Amino acid sequence: MASSAIKSSFYKWHRVLGLIALVPVIFWTLSGLSHPFMSNWFRPQIAKEVFKPLLQSEIKPVLSIQQIMDKNNLSELRNFSLINFKKGSYYQVLGRDSVYKYYSAMDGVLLPNGDAQYAEYLARFFTQDSVSSLKSMRLQTAFDDEYQPINHLLPVWKVSFNRPDGMDVYVETGQSRMGTFNNNTRKAFLWLFEQFHTWQFLAVMAGDTFRNVFLLVIMCIMLCSLISGLTIYGMFWKKFKAMRQSQKARSTEDKRFIHRFHRQIGLIVSFVMFTFVISGAFHLAVKLYNNEPEKVDYGQVISRKQLGVSNLALPVADSVIKKTGIVNFYGNTYYQVLDNKKQVLYFDALTGKARELGDEDYARFLSNYYHTAASGLKTFKGRVKVDVIRQFDNEYGFINKRLPVERVSYPNGDNWYIETTTSKLAAKVAGIDRAEGLSFIFLHKYFGMAWAGKDIRDLVSMVAALGVLVVSLFGFASFIKNK
Repeated sequence: MASSAIKSSFYKWHRVLGLIALVPVIFWTLSGLSHPFMSNWFRPQIAKEVFKPLLQSEIKPVLSIQQIMDKNNLSELRNFSLINFKKGSYYQVLGRDSVYKYYSAMDGVLLPNGDAQYAEYLARFFTQDSVSSLKSMRLQTAFDDEYQPINHLLPVWKVSFNRPDGMDVYVETGQSRMGTFNNNTRKAFLWLFEQFHTWQFLAVMAGDTFRNVFLLVIMCIMLCSLISGLTIYGMFWKKFKAMRQSQKARSTEDKRFIHRFHRQIGLIVSFVMFTFVISGAFHLAVKLYNNEPEKVDYGQVISRKQLGVSNLALPVADSVIKKTGIVNFYGNTYYQVLDNKKQVLYFDALTGKARELGDEDYARFLSNYYHTAASGLKTFKGRVKVDVIRQFDNEYGFINKRLPVERVSYPNGDNWYIETTTSKLAAKVAGIDRAEGLSFIFLHKYFGMAWAGKDIRDLVSMVAALGVLVVSLFGFASFIKNK
């Protein structure tokens, strides 16, 4: 009797847990099935994805940044760079108010509404569309449903074209690069995925922490449902086998074929479901663990008197300079020069003297800045290891957007990725972050099948999600049939 009661209890709880998880499973599998269409097969195409700025020798500036500041009574700035577009050559100056203004590199005259004009120029370059009118333009300083945190870059201009496909292009003018682009089809997929996979509506209603806790509870219920189902199969498999053999011997109709399909398909996809649930739950748990407000981006204010040497008189040829900016760290101000070999050089703004290993030193400085009390920066003996990362890998994946970056590696295994040309923290990877990242890309997104190509990988992941959906629906049908 005791054994029979235990088995009956397992059956009961398996049904209850399965019913609770049914709707979330339908949401997650259907939205998961849509992801390959959004990110691969139905992903919109754009004419150009990378903008290559002119070298300084091609821009041919007449005035130095000091002359620009003097002519326009600018006593300070945060940063600057030289750009060229259809309006001419300009100094793109970031002021204390974090607003870009554009001054002619020829005569120092301010270009009205320059940042919006440059954003439109870049958007038209990326789309190669010089004909369509603009539907709207706005400076976006926060992520939303259509421009999600996975895009990383902020602030950006959202440039919307008046076209049948509803194309929107997100442009970061400070780096002359694109954040992302969406047409009507992709917007629809984004909405579907945001609402049914990440359950953004819960975050809107009750906050991000509530959403993550709620979804983690559902994940635990799914795991318990999976384990109870496998336990039932193990406890009753002899009985199931005998029933099936008896039906075959008597040639009677299998009236419980729905139950049988639920068991058989469930056994087949149990490992797949386990990988989805474990990686998803781990992902949510780490998000809750890392639920610490991020430190505000490093900001500097450079006064005119800190700029002694002209930016046009540095000991490096104009023909190799792709971008010039300015940074301040450890009490000194430097011109930061990106050359055509993607090397970042540093020259003292007062003396013009080059600083050896300047990019490494600046990366260390920024890494120290971005550490918070909760992230636990310790004092280590000697110099922390720094190396440049020029391509994405399993730890620093393409979703991080920024390249090249400096990787600051600490003895405890933490890696902090810094984009020194923008003074931004690109990513931080601690022990638990690394484990979660690997589990998510291999167990949830099937990156282990990258060798077969993206199409095959997406097909396999879709078949896996479809299998979980079918098992859940057969389980629900079994419940209805029993009733």
